[in-house]
Amino acid sequence: MRRTHSTTPRTTRVLGSLLLVAAAGVFTLGAAPAAPAARTAAPTPLDQVIPAPASVTHGGTPYRLTRATGVRVDDSAEVRRIGAYLAGILRPSTGYPLALTDHGTGGIRLHLAPGDFGAEGYRLHSDAGGVTITASAPAGLFHGVQTLRQLLPPAVEKKTAQPGPWQIAGGTVQDRPRYSYRGAMLDVSRHFLTVDQVKRYIDQLALYKLNELHLHLSDDQGWRIAIDSWPRLAAYGGSTEVGGGPGGYYTKAQYQEIVRYAASRYLEVVPEIDMPGHTNAALASYAELNCDGTAPPLYTGTKVGFSSLCVPKQVTYDFADDVIRELAALTPGRYLHIGGDEAHSTSHADYVAFMDRVQPIVAKYGKTVIGWHQLTGAHPVPGALAQYWGLDSTSAAEKDQVAKAARNGTGLILSPADRIYLDMKYTKDTRLGLDWAGLVEVRRSYDWNPGDYLPGAPASAVRGVEAPMWSETLKESADIEYMAFPRLPGAAELGWSPAATHDWDTYKVRLAAQAPRWDALGITYYRSPQVPWPTN
Repeated sequence: MRRTHSTTPRTTRVLGSLLLVAAAGVFTLGAAPAAPAARTAAPTPLDQVIPAPASVTHGGTPYRLTRATGVRVDDSAEVRRIGAYLAGILRPSTGYPLALTDHGTGGIRLHLAPGDFGAEGYRLHSDAGGVTITASAPAGLFHGVQTLRQLLPPAVEKKTAQPGPWQIAGGTVQDRPRYSYRGAMLDVSRHFLTVDQVKRYIDQLALYKLNELHLHLSDDQGWRIAIDSWPRLAAYGGSTEVGGGPGGYYTKAQYQEIVRYAASRYLEVVPEIDMPGHTNAALASYAELNCDGTAPPLYTGTKVGFSSLCVPKQVTYDFADDVIRELAALTPGRYLHIGGDEAHSTSHADYVAFMDRVQPIVAKYGKTVIGWHQLTGAHPVPGALAQYWGLDSTSAAEKDQVAKAARNGTGLILSPADRIYLDMKYTKDTRLGLDWAGLVEVRRSYDWNPGDYLPGAPASAVRGVEAPMWSETLKESADIEYMAFPRLPGAAELGWSPAATHDWDTYKVRLAAQAPRWDALGITYYRSPQVPWPTN
């Protein structure tokens, strides 16, 4: 499911932005030199954001932010926090105070109200008097704020004062997601990533309305989460990584910091402990987990499929119970991922026996099982989700197995490796990444429909999409970003936008317009020749 190689660009991130030279928001002549007016660009049309909104009505006078603009919020701690987040993005670049208030008129209003928004939808209305984002739940307000960011000039993301002006086109956006599960995965096992690196990626996911962060916390090369009942898993099993680096692991407090930060961006953390294969770090840490009672050495290579927990031993299930119990207690989200891929050293009978015993443990601690799609070769429990990572060319028999499970009630998360694995090379000359699933340029990663991708699987079984990022070749945030951008926004659009909006020719124009925003945020990205990037 993944394989080998290298290094690349560096980068930083930011949330900040700009200063408007004129003190008043109403356009007048003579009050200031004419130069700023001459360089005023038309505001971004409401439908030129990513993901594409469900519905847009154009019209009306744009709203212009001024020094008098405030952020009006409901008398609610959570709405106030979202308002503070928005003001924190806008203040550095505009230079405006953007006071938070729960009274008055005009400005930017964040408002909770009943309506046909669902759990994450929102309405954004803009006219000369102000901008109002309305939702029935805080997540919807937060997603509306991301749309508002993209409607402002890219320089709004900078941390220093910029010249503006800051206009938001007039009209109305009515928006809600196509799928409830819109995820991205970070492999912190092959190369360990710090808490700050994970937070940086979370902010990038939030900009495009993703709502699930899947953390691959264990593999052959490293165990990355402290487990009190099995302390050597992290202390010893986490002491290295691909290539023999120092590795690392998250203390429970650090993991909870990631979980809290993700929640503040309305992302749910999905922790994964990959079993029964991909377990060499655990096997090296505790000899009793091996059938022969002998611990193998730590592993720093990139081969897969050679390790397996000892399925017949009771200690294996004591281990699984302890790890799942402790991890579930740290994770407020709904899901716990138990892996299940590439268990080539586990017989089919043992694999089925293992999954039959471990899935109920997940339920015992209040979580819903997710497994890689090989789980469908066992007996997925009711409510389980299978994450499909096959290729267009995967055998019909394997696809049929997954589709049959879907027809029987197993939900699907679609992550086809030759479409949406973000660690696949763009071209043969890409300095980072792998190519075992093929070369995946930007159009290929975007141009498919999750609703009808898997033959025989009912569209109703598809819970959403996830874009995994395996880290065999990735060490720095700049490496991750170079592989994620510009493909990640396409994955987000596949998960959020109605199928009717899906069109490469219009999407590539919207995608190109994101480049100045990435520049302002310090995001490193691949300038695909398939995208008409701005020339200045």
